Amino acid sequence: MWRTDPAGHGPVRYGPSLPDHGLPLPPGLAAAAAGAHTEPVGGGPALLDAARGYWARRGLPARRGRTVAAPGGPALLLALTAALGGDVLVPRPCAAWWAPQARLLGSSVFPVATPAECGGLPDPYALLETVRRVRAEGGDPRLLVLSVADDPTATVAPPEVVHETIEAAAGEGLHVVSDETWRDTLHEPHESVLLSPAEMLPERVTVLTDLSGPFLPAGWPAAIARFPDNDTGGLLRERVLDVLTALGAPVAAPVAAAAAYALGEPDEITGRLAGSVRLHAAVAAAARRVLVEAGALVRPPRAGRHLYADLDPLRPALGALGVGDAQELEDLLTARLGMPAPGGHRFGDDLGALRVRLATGPFLGTTDEERRAALPAPEPLELPHVAGALGLLRSALDDLRDAHGDHDRHDGHTQHHQQHAQHHAHDDHDDHDARRRESPR
Repeated sequence: MWRTDPAGHGPVRYGPSLPDHGLPLPPGLAAAAAGAHTEPVGGGPALLDAARGYWARRGLPARRGRTVAAPGGPALLLALTAALGGDVLVPRPCAAWWAPQARLLGSSVFPVATPAECGGLPDPYALLETVRRVRAEGGDPRLLVLSVADDPTATVAPPEVVHETIEAAAGEGLHVVSDETWRDTLHEPHESVLLSPAEMLPERVTVLTDLSGPFLPAGWPAAIARFPDNDTGGLLRERVLDVLTALGAPVAAPVAAAAAYALGEPDEITGRLAGSVRLHAAVAAAARRVLVEAGALVRPPRAGRHLYADLDPLRPALGALGVGDAQELEDLLTARLGMPAPGGHRFGDDLGALRVRLATGPFLGTTDEERRAALPAPEPLELPHVAGALGLLRSALDDLRDAHGDHDRHDGHTQHHQQHAQHHAHDDHDDHDARRRESPR
């Protein structure tokens, strides 16, 4: 019923983007975006040194010769995948932009189930079994992509789970790309311990960060990568630079200048980031409450600007509206909420599962004035436009229950009439039999 033009379903260009800040730019960041010079492929000294300082403050020191910048996470992951070759393993679900990079290169992508505790990385036993099966079938698994602070599930992987998964990957000789785009957006930094895989397996882990996660708007593509500090890391970096050069993929000079400014983490940037995280965390928690009250299954969001909901408990109600898979769920919620609601199939999840990712940015308002007002508000959920957006979500879910109730009442009414008719038909049949038995032949 809710199926739209199929042209918007399959092609990569219709996939969901990273959840945006939804907030106006800090003045200093906007002022920093200047320069008409040509930025070298892989990033100039100012940008690379800023990236090194950023990682050093997080316990991940890096040399300039082991650092690269590119125009966005997808371009950088594409270069990494091309440089490493072989088949790619990803958790299911995973960020929407991971698998297309490998498929574009002709590599096979193998999704692996995630552990019960979190999303973002594969269950270690499932990983070992998948690698064994792929090799038995003639495949060549070389790369594992994971994220400890995850899109789409908004979970943060516990350190013990990270240890088990990385040990399994190391035992199978896999190179790990750790997507740490969301590491600086932890909702409760004192409650969620984030362990980078590069801290426990530095010789086999490349760290990738798309700067639209913590710092830059989505329209200013920039990403950085930190390679292992060994010969393997050096060789991999050189190959990545070759690919980026072949693609003609330098970071635009104004964006590189803004990225270097943000990576230096002046007070304006860290203050804005902290405020943004608090705001999006509050909205995500409120949206989760609405979904859970309606009967959906939603892990508590721990990072990012999104949450991932399983609406399978509402399948009867959704079925009454003609919704039976994730694409139909996406079509329905997008239409009813007036905001993107990409289905789980966009993230490699099963099409038949009724899962959806909701970004929190659209709940902040539709104008710069509304979004600007949400950032400093002591109680952002009480702002009319934020409360209205959350109310629209609640109303849409209430409509599902009402539609299901009407469907049940209609079915019950119809069933009653059918039973009533069957009862009378049975009585008529008995009366006919009785009359026949009483009639003389």
